[in-house]
Amino acid sequence: MNPSQSPSVAPAALTAAGAAQVRAAFAAERAKGLRAKEAAEAAGSSEGEAIAAHAQQWQAEVGSLQVQPLAAPEGAWVEVLKALEACGPVMALTRNASTVHEKTGVYANLSAGGELGAQVGIALNEDIDLRLFFASWHAGFAVTETSAHGGSTVLRSLQFYSRAGRAVHKVYARDASDLQAWQALVERFAVAAGADAASLPGFDAPTPRKPVSVPADSSVDVAALQTAWAGMKDTHEFFSIIKKAGAERQQSFRLVQGQFAWPLAKDSVTALLNEASFTSTPIMVFVSSGGCIQIHTGPVQRIEPMSSPNAEWINVLDQGFNLHLRSDLIAHAWLVEKPTSDGTVTSVEVFDAYGDLMAMFFGARKPGKPELASWRALATGLPRLNAEPVSA
Repeated sequence: MNPSQSPSVAPAALTAAGAAQVRAAFAAERAKGLRAKEAAEAAGSSEGEAIAAHAQQWQAEVGSLQVQPLAAPEGAWVEVLKALEACGPVMALTRNASTVHEKTGVYANLSAGGELGAQVGIALNEDIDLRLFFASWHAGFAVTETSAHGGSTVLRSLQFYSRAGRAVHKVYARDASDLQAWQALVERFAVAAGADAASLPGFDAPTPRKPVSVPADSSVDVAALQTAWAGMKDTHEFFSIIKKAGAERQQSFRLVQGQFAWPLAKDSVTALLNEASFTSTPIMVFVSSGGCIQIHTGPVQRIEPMSSPNAEWINVLDQGFNLHLRSDLIAHAWLVEKPTSDGTVTSVEVFDAYGDLMAMFFGARKPGKPELASWRALATGLPRLNAEPVSA
């Protein structure tokens, strides 16, 4: 967010001239082969602003990228997601700066509000498993993109953005999707083509990315942190425990290092995925965009590294689940243990150089059940920075 703006003040929408400039700069970067997020950033805008610049209100000509702004009834974006159930199998995509999580399935069992709070939702399904934080959802668009090279490929998606223009969640139609139901959804929630352009969502001006704020160790009540951690009964207590102690997440690991957390080697994610594939150990993979946490539960099979001149990736390329993680951006990895009423729950958490959480890995587990012994053996056997084993 622009520091000079109050959160209560809506960012200004694009002017027609500004939208044309954004479209031209974005198209020039896309022509170089860049994906939408990277192209928008290279053009000096956010991805959300670049997509908004192609809205029907701005773009008189028909191009390869056609965008229809969406409006959620009374701001309830969960209603848009609920309507996806009629579309059948679709692909859910949640990403952050370093990691992309893709799951194919049906949106079902969606709810929001109640004990979760008005701005928190959940999708609880075997394939589409989401935790939704709608306070971060600022704008939504239905996007249709045709091949820029004259092909017949058409990509249809729903894309949701924060006011900073970062994608919080995307949904893509697939071959098995019901396109009539998809079109009905778009027509139901679309902003009228003749709407006043000033009423369309604007986005905050792009700002440089900043490291996570970490308080001084001396300000953290370490004794209280250790005591509360040892007395944890449920992993969901963790956030409130570190907040009460005044600690940042990764800082809390460092302050209980050797007791509940141990630093891992940077190649631990690759080792984890390869071992999980080799041993058929089902795992859980969490990736957060800030507005959505997307979860995969189950085995992983095809693990593929990929190199390019500017990036190193480790990928899961399975039917129904893809993960793309920038292994070259891993700055810190941790093995973390949390006591619960069902026994110790072990996770592997990976952070980039800014201190942002890239992904979290757990063993597949149901509430009320202890974690898998095979997962604990796998996690505690990962390479560590100090090469000291953790007792399994």
